[in-house]
Amino acid sequence: MVWYLLMLVSIGITIWAQVKVQGNFSKWSQVRASSGLTGAEVARHILDRNGLSNVTIERIPGKLSDHYDPSARRIRLSEMVYDSNSIAAISVASHECGHALQHQESYGALVLRHRLVPVLQFTSGAAPWLLLAGIFFRATGLLFIGIVFFAVAVVFHLVTLPVEFNASARAKRILASEGFIRGAEDRGVDKVLDAAALTYIAGALVALMQLFYYIAIFLGQRNRD
Repeated sequence: MVWYLLMLVSIGITIWAQVKVQGNFSKWSQVRASSGLTGAEVARHILDRNGLSNVTIERIPGKLSDHYDPSARRIRLSEMVYDSNSIAAISVASHECGHALQHQESYGALVLRHRLVPVLQFTSGAAPWLLLAGIFFRATGLLFIGIVFFAVAVVFHLVTLPVEFNASARAKRILASEGFIRGAEDRGVDKVLDAAALTYIAGALVALMQLFYYIAIFLGQRNRD
């Protein structure tokens, strides 16, 4: 019963985090940055100032679909970020530039996350089936392997936290130092980026709760065998 309650709390936090992200992005998308520059223009300036003229910027469809692709050396910005000169747009664009700067410097947590990707691609597909089979057939061996595989996803979530926090910290510092924001505009940047960070915290929390739940089932099965 306790585990189910914890899971409900975790899911509630996830939903709350998504609402915060959507709300803050929508609110600050209506506020024009004093610099008048669009997300794409801010991103290009940051990249060029840091010797990353080889990193391209691409407009993509979708809302909050923005990301940095390290393999292609490309920042992909959603239309609402690429073309907008709002506080929300330049916040998101500079955050993605933060990832490009991490890549340039071989930031430790980012390097580790990249190395986990191929492992995660294998384990994430097998873990649900192993966990299901282990629980249904009361096969502790399969359940244990499933837990180990699932733990890779948990590690990935945890490693993602410093990557995202660091990218946001870089974005806030650069926006202020380069004069892209002035006065109280930093409050909007904080609101947008801090809300986004909540989604990663919520994701890590849910993954941890799931892992503890599977471990509890495993220990219960082993004690009964």
